[in-house]
Formats: sequence, structure tokens, C-alpha cells
Amino acid sequence: MKAGSSQTAGDKAASYIRGNRDRFVAELKEFIGFASVSAQPARRGDVVSCAKWLAGRLRRIGLQEARVVSTPGHPIVCAEWMRAPESPTVLVYGHYDVQPAEPLDQWRTPPFKATIDGPEIRGRGASDNKGQMWAHIKAIETLLATSARLPVNIRCLFEGEEEIGSPNLKPFIERHRRRLAADVAVISDTRMVAINQPTLTYSLRGGISFELEVRGQRAELHSGNFGGAIRNPLQVLCEVIAGLHDQDGRIAIPGFYDRVRRKSRSERDFMAATGPTNRQILHDAGAWAGWGESGYSLYERTTIRPALSITGIGGGYQGDGVKSIIPAKANARLNFRLVPDQEPAEIERLFRRHLARVMPPTISHTIHCHLAARPAVIDREHPAMEAAAASYEKGFGVRPIFIRSGGTIPIVSSLQNLLGIPVVLMGFGLPDDRIHAPNEKFHLPNLFGGIRTSMAFLNEIHARRGDLHQ
Repeated sequence: MKAGSSQTAGDKAASYIRGNRDRFVAELKEFIGFASVSAQPARRGDVVSCAKWLAGRLRRIGLQEARVVSTPGHPIVCAEWMRAPESPTVLVYGHYDVQPAEPLDQWRTPPFKATIDGPEIRGRGASDNKGQMWAHIKAIETLLATSARLPVNIRCLFEGEEEIGSPNLKPFIERHRRRLAADVAVISDTRMVAINQPTLTYSLRGGISFELEVRGQRAELHSGNFGGAIRNPLQVLCEVIAGLHDQDGRIAIPGFYDRVRRKSRSERDFMAATGPTNRQILHDAGAWAGWGESGYSLYERTTIRPALSITGIGGGYQGDGVKSIIPAKANARLNFRLVPDQEPAEIERLFRRHLARVMPPTISHTIHCHLAARPAVIDREHPAMEAAAASYEKGFGVRPIFIRSGGTIPIVSSLQNLLGIPVVLMGFGLPDDRIHAPNEKFHLPNLFGGIRTSMAFLNEIHARRGDLHQ
């Protein structure tokens, strides 16, 4: 292609984005308006409606076979454009489900009525993940509208269960390996470290979550009549939870660290040079002091070291005033974040063995596992990552940095292990987007920077097609 025609194509794309800017944002507002909360059964209808709306938008921009595929849980939306037989295939993944909006009284604007506030769009799912995946959809639309074709083949895989651990995604991928075959996958469900500093994530922690319930006597008891004579399940739960960490912030489950990799000095030096400082992490957290395993920076504690968080606890009387009882049961929710080479199934075995050892014989307990995902590491020097770095520079005018993330995206290890393809984590969110919290928002300049970056990435993958399988 000649330089002049390439410039013309670029001018057409830029003009199309400018001319449709308001529509792009209006459609994103409509997308956010669906209360597609996968964790709440009462929202199932909203999840399905959102999936149908999304499939309709994909058909409208020119993708083939855009369809809503049923699963035992929430549906998956698939679409493709496969008219470049000599070019690589890019799999674009995103998730249209969102976290619960509660507590509702802490939102300044309605969570499912997107609001524009200066350069920000606010609403549940604005950043995680509707706004970020919207950048790819609008990039595809722009290329098809201005060039009538794409530089590569595209397969879209948008799921509705990421926020509950993607329980039906792995079986779906296993059943449809041939239909999902690709040369590279791109996911935008991570963040940039700051405005105007694009960021490529090259490592994710795995995760496994549990709900633990402990039970004692058959019913609540009068604390005056039985206090001091009957073991209190809520107290036992608190004692067990308090014993899950030692004085140095390490997880006190025997065998837990047996498979944890020790990072080289060169890798830790690279992280120190490119990653956020302790001060930046405390600022992003809105906290004044850090905590955790000694000998590691806050960035290292949240990325190359495992962690255990107590995400919820309940038991006993929760109403106004006083009720003098010994509760009959209590429960807690726990989330482990894992690092290579920790396996979720092995951690579950160790946790169950630990609980069996520390629980008193007068107390029974049950454990339910709600999420399990393996850690993932991406080669920073893979040609797909080099293509992404060049694309970010074209989209934002700045060379990206490489960081590790403490988060978990279950699809990454599935794509690596089941489809055998490299994954690019190209984030457009920001540290203060308040994902999973009230008043979530997305920086609209990042939407349009993301559109430019996504278009550049598809062109870069086409240009580097000979290097992808070396």
C-alpha cells in the first residue's frame, strides 16, 4: 500500500471518529444502562437483554454471525469477520456483566443511568468492562465504515459471567476450539498506571474464593443462660480467621508457599523501575499505611506474592439495639490470590486440611468454592506484545510501560492453555476508576485513545504476521 493511500485511510478513520464521537458516547451510555449483574439472580433478565443488545450492535457494524449463545448460566455473545484469508486472526475478548452496585446509598449518580461528568462517564461497568471493550467495537466499526474491510480476521468473544469466575467459559472454549481458533487474543480489562501513560500488563495472579460456614448448636441460645458453657460459632470463626495470617503478614496454612516462585533480582529491579511506588499505591487505595509480608514492596506484595483477603463476615444479631444470644452459625467469604506455580485445586486441599485441623470438635463447618482461576504470565518480548507497544504509541503518543497486576482474569490462562495462543492485555482504565466500588467511572479520552490504539493494533498484527509463530 502506498504512503499516500495509507494517509488517506488514516484521515478517513480520524474524520469518522470525530463525526461520530457523540454517538459513540451515547451508545456507551445505553450499554451501561443495562443492569447486567451476573451475581444476582434477580438481574438475569437484564443480563440476557444486554447480551441481545450487544449482538445487535455487532451485527449493525458489519460483523458476521453475531449471535447470543446460551450456557447453563448467562449467555455468551460471539461474532466474527473472516474475509482476510491471508491474514492472522485476532480474538477480541471482553465481558458485558458487571459487579453488584450495592451499597446504593454511596452512589452520587444512579449506577445504571450513565452520567457524563466533564471528561468522565460514570456508572456501573463504565470501566469494568463495558467502556474498555467498547473501544475495540468502535475500532472495528471505524475500519469497516471507512475501508470496507479489516486488516486481519476478527473473532469476538464477549461473556456474561466474568464477575462470578467464568464458570461456563472454559467448557464453551473446549467445545468450540475450532470456531475460536486465532493467532493472538487481545483483552482490555486492565488499567494504565496514569493518564497519558499507556500500560501493558504481563502477569496476573490466579484466584480462588470460598464461602465458609461454621455451625454449633441447633438454635440461638440465651447468652445469660449458656454463655461460658457452650462454644460460640461466631467466636470460633473469628479465631480461625485471625489465625490465617502470622505476625509478619504471611498466610499461616502449612504448605501454602511450597510452590511460590522466587523472583530474580533483575526482575525485581525491573519492577521497581517501571511499577508504581508505595506512595502511589497508598494514594490509589486511599490509605495512609501499608500492610503485609515483610521484605517486599507494596507493588511486589500485590503481584509476585500471594494474598488472602476476608471479603465478608456474618453471624449473630445485626439489627438495632441489643440481643443477648449465642448464634447458632456464622459465615465468612475468603479470596486467595495465587502466583505461579500455585494451583487452585492444591490450595483448596491445603485450606480444607487446615480447617479440619483447627476447628474444635464441637463445631461443624462446610466450605463452598465459588471461583478458581490459574495465574498467567505473558512474554514481554513476544511479537504480539511488541505490536501492542507500537500501537499504544500511535494511539496515545507515548510508549507504554510493562507492569504486573494483582488481579485475576480467568480467560487468560484458558486461552493460553486451551487455544495455545498469546494474549495481549491492553488496558485503558485508570487507577481511580473505582471499579467494583460505588461511583465507578471511565475516562472518555481513554475511550478514543483506545479506539486509535485498537485500530493500530490490528494493522500492526497484519504487518507482523510473519513473526507471530516464530
